[in-house]
Amino acid sequence: MTRVAAIDCGTNSIRLLVADVPVEGAHTDLLRRMEVVRLGQGVDATGRLAPEAIERTRLVLAEYAAQARELGAERVRMVATSASRDAANRDEFEAMVVATLGQLPDVVPGVEEAELSFLGATASLAAAAQAHGAPAPRAPYLVVDIGGGSTEFVLGDAGGVRAARSVDVGCVRLTERHLRSDPPPPDEVQAAEADVRAALELVAAEVPVGQAATLVGLAGSVTTVAALALGLTAYDPAAIHGSRIPVGAVRSVTAGLLTATRARRAASPVMHPGRVDVIGAGALVLRVIMDAFELEDVVVSEHDILDGIALRLARS
Repeated sequence: MTRVAAIDCGTNSIRLLVADVPVEGAHTDLLRRMEVVRLGQGVDATGRLAPEAIERTRLVLAEYAAQARELGAERVRMVATSASRDAANRDEFEAMVVATLGQLPDVVPGVEEAELSFLGATASLAAAAQAHGAPAPRAPYLVVDIGGGSTEFVLGDAGGVRAARSVDVGCVRLTERHLRSDPPPPDEVQAAEADVRAALELVAAEVPVGQAATLVGLAGSVTTVAALALGLTAYDPAAIHGSRIPVGAVRSVTAGLLTATRARRAASPVMHPGRVDVIGAGALVLRVIMDAFELEDVVVSEHDILDGIALRLARS
């Protein structure tokens, strides 16, 4: 058993998992946290990380570092993804992490991000299905991780990853580019959808999506859509993890989010405050993926790149 601390620093949020990981089998969570710091604020337009965004991230990272030490983590790995990959002043961000955490972040390429997401998402699929009284999802899996700045697509099975592609369409990036109104009018939504469809052409050229038997959706946009589709009165990870949401429900939830005002979205009992501004774009990405690739439903996973970081850190 190895106690590890995994930190995932994305475009919208920074998350921590401290877990005990055995040589084989499921890991045990000791602490799981998520804070929205919006590190990618303005990166798509300026190409740089904003000083205030780096400072928001530093404050939360200092808390995470202290908690990892207090819980006795033997190994720590911080993975930074789309926003920090794209930034011209990445060195400023890295210097902050070294001063706060005591080590450099791993600013991983999109393909490794995809592999970590696949590992984390698929490790517990059978157990999640069993908890819902449903049959285990069939491989091959198309794992889709909708982030703030990018979306990762990974096709694979028990033997590992067959193909992967990362594209620069995420909920923060699309919101800043296109969905500026409250609520966005049809022309803004159409522009965002066109961006997603153009990105999916790149995906289809490299990932044989037609081989997938199961679509597995990850990250906050997908889990929030699932919570809304399930009609939950409070956010419940156990109810969401392993749930299967049909494409019709995804279309309905997406349409509702894109026509709702910010105040109405914020009033939802399952909505994290940090997702209110970007959830419409995140839901749109999921809906367009399912429509474009003619996928009938999505199996939702609460486990993702964070779990993949922890598993690989302990077992590598």
